[in-house]
Amino acid sequence: MSKRLLDRIPHAITILFFIIIVMTILTYIIPAGTYERVIMEGRNVVVPDSYKVVPSTPVGLLDMFKAIPIGFKTASEIIFVVFAGAIMFEFMESSRSIENSVGTLVKTLGLKHKYSIIVIMTFVYGMLGVAVGYENNIALVPIAAVLSMALGGDLILAAGISVGAMTIGFGLSPINPYTIGIGHKIAELPIFSGAILRSFLCFAALSLMAYYNVRYFKRITANPDRSLGKGLDTNDLKLSKPIEDYRLSPSNWLVILIFIIGLIVIVYGVFNLNWFINELSAVFLMIALLCGLVTKMSATKMSNTLLKAVSIAAPGAFMVGFATTIKVLMEMGTIGDTISHQLSNMLHGLPLYLSAIGMSISQTVINFFIPSGSGQALATLPVMLPLGQSLGLTQQITILAFQIGDGLSNLINPTLGGLIAMLSMCRVPLDRWIRFIFPVFISLLCLSFLALVIAVATNYN
Repeated sequence: MSKRLLDRIPHAITILFFIIIVMTILTYIIPAGTYERVIMEGRNVVVPDSYKVVPSTPVGLLDMFKAIPIGFKTASEIIFVVFAGAIMFEFMESSRSIENSVGTLVKTLGLKHKYSIIVIMTFVYGMLGVAVGYENNIALVPIAAVLSMALGGDLILAAGISVGAMTIGFGLSPINPYTIGIGHKIAELPIFSGAILRSFLCFAALSLMAYYNVRYFKRITANPDRSLGKGLDTNDLKLSKPIEDYRLSPSNWLVILIFIIGLIVIVYGVFNLNWFINELSAVFLMIALLCGLVTKMSATKMSNTLLKAVSIAAPGAFMVGFATTIKVLMEMGTIGDTISHQLSNMLHGLPLYLSAIGMSISQTVINFFIPSGSGQALATLPVMLPLGQSLGLTQQITILAFQIGDGLSNLINPTLGGLIAMLSMCRVPLDRWIRFIFPVFISLLCLSFLALVIAVATNYN
């Protein structure tokens, strides 16, 4: 994809509406079909070789538009966590705790080390993706925005540091419970086995993301007109005074302490109490309320702060619901399993190395229709694992190919609610994000395909 073509990418709403139209048309072209599923540890798992054609259910014009409100209903939890995260951030920012923290950090480290700060923070966010999860880190995204602006960057750089790094870290995590964990359970392999190669791949991918972030920063520093963030809303994100004037007040420390305790509670709840999106939203709102109380905000100021946060987050929240329409249309047309079945059939007859790469590419395509790591694992791995063995691939290679296809495509997946939600927290539209991240995505694919070739050559097991 040329730079000129990247510059012509239309607005995110236009992209998604075009995909909605195409998906509707596909329900008339692609035969409806389904796999049988069985319950395994409370999850629906596909039965291999059970695919069958079912009566088609093409989506009409009225149903296409009806799918939009249904999409918002389906994505309601993610939509609200966008609002809850924005509310929490706005309360913390109103107390100047985030600005003072970032300003103090930059003053302590010094602007002369700004490239090192970008690299370090890219790896910090990447490690959060590796160890903590994806949507669980949504509240940390705006901090990268303030940091980027303090260093002289823009909101696109902030998204690269946070959203890009967390997506890569989570997608290629050697201990991802939603992809690797489920894959190993289905394949009956030791949980998280084969972690060494995955760890090297994850580290190399994050290094590449850090390189691109620094490269972009140098480019826009030398020529601000090349910034992809021109015209984006940076209100309340820029530092309001010289770096040397920043220090943390006692109330700032108290707000930061409340925030850290909230994050610890979230991590404990996610790993020990099976918490998910709604619990995160609840904790975000509790943090916001406590921040308002300890900084002695009046009831009127707290109300206005909340509504201001909602107004800022509304475009991103809308995008989450709008993108979910695509998933709803696919379910209406019953074409998801057909796409998975046909892609797996296309792998037969390929040479060994190409079959591994082809399997990863097929998972990339499927991810646009099943934008959930665990959902895609349960839907495709029961089919792909025996297929991989028949092609001469070990089960570890099949799972690695699946992880690469699922994890990296999340960088550009317009149907992934978590990606849209995090970009909205950075105030970055999807079209500008794709213009920034697409070259990174292609580079990461090449790196990952090299890892697959090494895996096949060494009979990775």
